Amino acid sequence: MAQWTSAVGAAQLARLLKSQQERPAGPGTRRPPAYRALADGIRLLVLEGRVPVAARLPAERELALSLAVSRTTVATAYEALRTEGFLESRRGAGSWTAVPAGNPLPARGLEPLPPEALGSVIDLGCAALPAPEPWLTRAVQGALEELPPYAHTHGDYPAGLPALRAMIAERYTARGIPTMPEQIMVTTGAMGAIDAICHLFGGRGERIAVESPSYANILQLMREAGARLVPVAMAEGLAGWDMDRWRQVLREAAPRIAYVVADFHNPTGALADEDQRRRLVEAARSAGTVLVADETMSELWLDEDVEMPRPVCGFDTAGSTVITVGSASKAFWAGMRIGWVRAAPDVIRSLVAARAYADLGTPVLEQLAVNWLFSTSGWAQAVELRRAQARDNRDALVAAVRRELPRWEFEVPKGGLTLWVRAGGLSGSRLAEAGERVGVRVPSGPRFGVDGAFEGYVRLPFTVGGAVAEEAAVRLAAAARLVESGATAGTEAPRTFVA
Repeated sequence: MAQWTSAVGAAQLARLLKSQQERPAGPGTRRPPAYRALADGIRLLVLEGRVPVAARLPAERELALSLAVSRTTVATAYEALRTEGFLESRRGAGSWTAVPAGNPLPARGLEPLPPEALGSVIDLGCAALPAPEPWLTRAVQGALEELPPYAHTHGDYPAGLPALRAMIAERYTARGIPTMPEQIMVTTGAMGAIDAICHLFGGRGERIAVESPSYANILQLMREAGARLVPVAMAEGLAGWDMDRWRQVLREAAPRIAYVVADFHNPTGALADEDQRRRLVEAARSAGTVLVADETMSELWLDEDVEMPRPVCGFDTAGSTVITVGSASKAFWAGMRIGWVRAAPDVIRSLVAARAYADLGTPVLEQLAVNWLFSTSGWAQAVELRRAQARDNRDALVAAVRRELPRWEFEVPKGGLTLWVRAGGLSGSRLAEAGERVGVRVPSGPRFGVDGAFEGYVRLPFTVGGAVAEEAAVRLAAAARLVESGATAGTEAPRTFVA
């Protein structure tokens, strides 16, 4: 009986490996033999979750043809992976990926570190800040005071609590986007919102246009739903969307959905201007594409000179093209799993009806807490505290990285929570692996792309500041030195740092 649960084709594996092999070598890098480079590349793909555990690999001859190498090179690489515990084989069943005994299973998204690991590892993987106290405590206390009447009901509100739906609608109206409560559905975070939208509109095999790069967890969610991702390259630096590329993709690929982050894009930090928003909505309307606008970062401007454009849905006068997703997770606290969808009433009704087969509704107490924040000055004061914290962290991290890693390139965004960094010609995947060994967790660029793109990048979030930001940069520099030296996975990292 075969032990594999999925399969990766030769052409797909070759694409994933190609970007790793074509990155320019860092100064002093020792080039390994071809079989060793191939084995290391597959191992990194498994460790990062880009090739699943228990995935059947292509036959040696097929992979050799796709990579234009000898069959002996592939056979020797497979044997090295078997010896290291990253491959298992059985006659007649082929070879499939594995992880050595005692190793944690790799995550395919950007899950936060467990709390018990935070004392020894600096976590730059999750772009989320601690709760802005005392506002979390006050919000929960306010929610408890409002809870008794709801406790006498069944507690299931598939569309969300009426009071919170009305409050969210009022907030859109105050931004110049007239909105009724019937246009709002409360969800379990923004991820829950986008998952519901993808299941309603996407369907297995449907095309979804995505920014390239884009938010890693959303890309993985869409892959798991069976979508065919169509990447659309972002303009350089912080310029936002490349509208010529967007028009071409929407016209030629005719995707069912397009997913965009217009407000302090994750991971680049770019802010799309009003002209880009208008033109994208027009192009989506012409193509018959549903445009999903993720505005979870929209309140996180960090510099005083930022003028926020109108929301993307403000350019959809008919209300039939844009679906907006919002959340309390980034602007307030990731542990407050409250998100929402703004869309046409018929879309909301369809989403609510489909929810009966998913999670039925969002926790009442958390909805009441967010409603308390929105209906008092609590939200505004908490978000102002969040902006100040993120601004200080950003400035500290930028200064530390520039000092410790002067060859790394990036532009400083005026908002959001992330820095998109070109890592001086080094492999982001290998930096991520080396970082684990020296006590800093950083996600590699390919997690934010499609089929191995952005191998030369890493994402750094503004989640640490002060001395911790400085230590994070020191550890990143140590990881870079390991990669530049060509150190293998079995090499012990120098124990220079104290957590």
